[in-house]
Amino acid sequence: MNDPKIVFTGTPGAGKTTAIRAISDIEPVSTDVANTDARLGKATTTVGLDYGHVDLGEGLRVRLFGTPGQARFDFMWSIIGRQALGLLILIDNSRPDPLADLRLYLDHFGDGIHEMNCAIGVGRTEIHPVPALDAFGDLLESRGLAFPTLAVDVRRRDDVLLLIETILAQAECRP
Repeated sequence: MNDPKIVFTGTPGAGKTTAIRAISDIEPVSTDVANTDARLGKATTTVGLDYGHVDLGEGLRVRLFGTPGQARFDFMWSIIGRQALGLLILIDNSRPDPLADLRLYLDHFGDGIHEMNCAIGVGRTEIHPVPALDAFGDLLESRGLAFPTLAVDVRRRDDVLLLIETILAQAECRP
């Protein structure tokens, strides 16, 4: 693997920028701008991409790319996803319908997602335990998918590392 690329995607506020900041060995490049959509409930939002990288030892550097979360920028999701080793879908369990959020990303990546290394990171489960992780697993299973689904705090380096290591393990198991 030569500097593999992992893409972080998910809804606005799911923690893509935060996760990359938590793990990157460099100051991440970010295209955050002032947010003008009060419904997002945050001061800034990504309009292009985030970029960082993490060195995992033995010469392995993983490039980290974050997509914008707003659906109006969905054309960027596919562009950023090209030639990625894996996809991390971050879900904010405090949103009104986290399962619908996951469906949005599964639908966007379409049939190609069956061939991808992918993991689902569900955040804010400690204060919003419903839906439970099993519900995400059931949704994936109904689509013929079996991706690891983990409760994460994207502010914690170890949690983000676990997601990345999950993608790398999947890649090693593929022919």
